[in-house]
Amino acid sequence: MMQIYGVDVDAKGRCVHYHLQVDIVALKCGQCQKYYACYQCHDALEKHPFAAVSKDDSAPVLCGNCRQTLTFDQYQMGQCPFCRHAFNPRCRLHQTIYFK
Repeated sequence: MMQIYGVDVDAKGRCVHYHLQVDIVALKCGQCQKYYACYQCHDALEKHPFAAVSKDDSAPVLCGNCRQTLTFDQYQMGQCPFCRHAFNPRCRLHQTIYFK
């Protein structure tokens, strides 16, 4: 099973910063290639700042519910195409932090 890194991460990938029912998306850092619950967790635990990953990356997103990796286009659908769990629509507000 793919690991989701972060601060106080639960089994679905929710962290101390984002912990609603729909906060299940883990995002890949372009530098260390680890999936983090959020950029704040990443920056608290790593020695480098979170680096956006290309939208063309083959697996920039990980569903915390079923642990399937997703393409950017699959993530944009608003729910996991594998388990159908909804994603937090407000995550789009941070898109420039996570994707380039």
